[in-house]
Amino acid sequence: MISIIIPTFNEEENIAETIDQVRKRDPGHYAIEIIVSDGHSTDRTREIAAKAGATVVVSQKKGRSAQMNFGASKAKEEILYFLHADSIPPEGFSNYILDAVKKNVIGGCFRLSFDHQHWFLKANCWFTRFNVNAVRFGDQSLFVTKDVFNKCGGFREDLLMMEDQEIIHRIKKQGKFTVMNAAVSTSARKYLDNGIYRMQVIFFRIWLLYYLGHSQERLLKLHKRLIAKNKL
Repeated sequence: MISIIIPTFNEEENIAETIDQVRKRDPGHYAIEIIVSDGHSTDRTREIAAKAGATVVVSQKKGRSAQMNFGASKAKEEILYFLHADSIPPEGFSNYILDAVKKNVIGGCFRLSFDHQHWFLKANCWFTRFNVNAVRFGDQSLFVTKDVFNKCGGFREDLLMMEDQEIIHRIKKQGKFTVMNAAVSTSARKYLDNGIYRMQVIFFRIWLLYYLGHSQERLLKLHKRLIAKNKL
């Protein structure tokens, strides 16, 4: 069975729909629990998530890495599936995950799609079919067995950004990682708020600086300065 962990901070506009779609797209009811790991939201996120049927926990530390680790520590099942609050998994996602695990896959993700049909966003999504670390991001969601997640030490809580890129390298050292032939649909809101091409240039700049070894503080400062509505 599968435990789904959704980190949240002020996601009252999205969380109910995400939880509802997760249940609808899990025909076998294998996603036995949905854990919303909240980072002290100041809106109605926790109330709405609980009303929608999720188990709501509040992480002592705010930040996606810390919240996902805390949610994972509360999970009862042996497969962990990390999903962003503004992302919707594909139909039958749980079957994809369980079939992969039965084939001795220890972790994986889906391809990416956006909820906006701009040609440039579609082109970006096309590249996510390749099992290359450079194009692995949290918007694609991530499943991993609990045993491997614990062996890896979970997400690095000292990382304010790019934690989804970093953990993939450690997971792959433990066994087979796969990119499944179905797509998560995620919100294009950052692209639409900041300009599609401009947003891509900013993301590429942050990605490049990360791989060049620049500090998390500098990356976060750049993110806040350049991106409107700059919640991570």
